[in-house]
Amino acid sequence: MKIYKLVLIELWHRKSQLITALLAITLGIGVIVGIRSVAVVSEKAVAVNLDNLGANILVLPQGTSIDNYYSADIDAPTFPEEFVEKIRTSTIAGVDNISPKLTRRINVNNQNVVLTGILPSNEIAAKPTWQSSSLSGKELKASCAPTEGANKSNGYEDEKLKRKPIESLQQNDCIIGSNIAKTLNLKQGDKVNILGTGFNVFNVLGETGTIDDDRIFAHLHTVQKLTGIENQISVIEIMGCCNAISDGLLGKLRNILPDTKITTINQIVSTQIKTNQLMNKISIIFLIIILFVGGISIGNSIWANVNERKKEIGTLRMIGFTKGKIYEILLLKAAILGIIGGILGYLVGTLSGVVLGPQLAGLNIEPIPIYLLWSVLISLFISLCGSLIPAYLAGKIEPYKIMQEA
Repeated sequence: MKIYKLVLIELWHRKSQLITALLAITLGIGVIVGIRSVAVVSEKAVAVNLDNLGANILVLPQGTSIDNYYSADIDAPTFPEEFVEKIRTSTIAGVDNISPKLTRRINVNNQNVVLTGILPSNEIAAKPTWQSSSLSGKELKASCAPTEGANKSNGYEDEKLKRKPIESLQQNDCIIGSNIAKTLNLKQGDKVNILGTGFNVFNVLGETGTIDDDRIFAHLHTVQKLTGIENQISVIEIMGCCNAISDGLLGKLRNILPDTKITTINQIVSTQIKTNQLMNKISIIFLIIILFVGGISIGNSIWANVNERKKEIGTLRMIGFTKGKIYEILLLKAAILGIIGGILGYLVGTLSGVVLGPQLAGLNIEPIPIYLLWSVLISLFISLCGSLIPAYLAGKIEPYKIMQEA
């Protein structure tokens, strides 16, 4: 009889041990798969939500005061617009969108307002809050995606990131913030005089709760001409990957633009990094626990089986089975338990995530096929490691001692 048939027959006749061993490893692998399935989607959700906050890096002229991060560009000194091209042509990774602006205080209809020149497609991509105003920018991936390929939905999609490009405003078009629209009594399609030039109100932004509510936006190059500050900008807003920021993105930008001040919103960056690190640490902690507990459970099961089968093992040794064959039988049994346990664990963990994810975490979990392979490999590793000592001890059983005991 072939060894694998011998092992299968033995497993089938000892169903209680089979079930106990499988239960331990299935639940352990199920916990790991469930946590990782939720973690992947959770990291994606955090990345998308942080991206929806908009740009997180400011490039300003050297010496600019940054008392308020969000209004640091108003009437700030200027620097050449060519700095934008230096960033674009660099090999720095982690820069997902670059939005240059020129901002100046002006008077419109006897009201003090803030005029901001923008490149529309870049600005809209950096301002997800503008989506509620029927404005859409170019398609943008989640800049804080934790790993390569993490921009795939994995069960989580945000419609705000599905943006179609508006490449430019006409030279005489402008976008009005909600507060300014109320103050100047303007609506979409109206005319407004800005610095002696007539503009059409292309769109009125919905209330965003930001300083954008108090601004008028026009094309950057138009604002440069109107203010007499051609080829100059007051700020570059960058959507940078939070993980890249933690890896020294700001330092790399400073090397390219040494005559500028570069700052970021530390709270947003640290939130993303800490959240991702926490999820990864939890997964590692549970993996260590499962390796330890699972290995002991499988080891106990195999050792109990060895004790029950001492006479059988002794008989096998008497008819010519070597220690190597005894090792092979027990390790093959462990391998079969590991493979079956890994498959069942993947199914249990995935189903738990799919069913409980929306209810407990508000996330739609989808199966991640690659985890099936990892589940089987980890389960196989646990089973084989747990069986090494019992297999070694079983190989030391001498036939004559068993016969003496009999």
